[in-house]
Amino acid sequence: MRLWTIHPQYLDTKGLVALWREALLAQAVLEGRTRGYARHPQLARFRRARTPVSAIACYLRAVHAEGRARGFRFEVGRIAGGGRVERLTVRRGQIRYEWDHLLAKLRKRDPQRFLDLQSVRTIRPHPLFRIVPGGVEEWEIVPGDAQPPRVPAARPKPPRPRDADGSARGPAGPFRRLA
Repeated sequence: MRLWTIHPQYLDTKGLVALWREALLAQAVLEGRTRGYARHPQLARFRRARTPVSAIACYLRAVHAEGRARGFRFEVGRIAGGGRVERLTVRRGQIRYEWDHLLAKLRKRDPQRFLDLQSVRTIRPHPLFRIVPGGVEEWEIVPGDAQPPRVPAARPKPPRPRDADGSARGPAGPFRRLA
């Protein structure tokens, strides 16, 4: 999941559509409608807002506006209701990190967009955010950091079917591999 802090205007088509889907998923998580991604670090900044669901709804409205400007038909009715929210802060280093991350993706995925963005001198944040001094945000997972890998919670496996003699069946049914 990547909830970009940079303005959605910089994203290519694949990036904008993915952002829409992932932000809708984030909204569902914050509303408590799904357990998946509940601990995803990208959600930390929204959880710190006074009204997290309103904050993600505001985020989604800006993504929707960018999609509409490009001719996409994102369903505005999927965005939760919510009043005004305070702007969230983002560190300048996070904006720079995301910019470099986006350019690396675009270099491979959309070389023309990559070239078009080379002339950008001032990187605009998503309208929900205001830039403050500082480095990369603590919730960001930076490759090469000494962070322990996140391991998803394991689901218990169902018991394997048993033969009449009580031995476990393998994927090939009652047939056993001979050593």
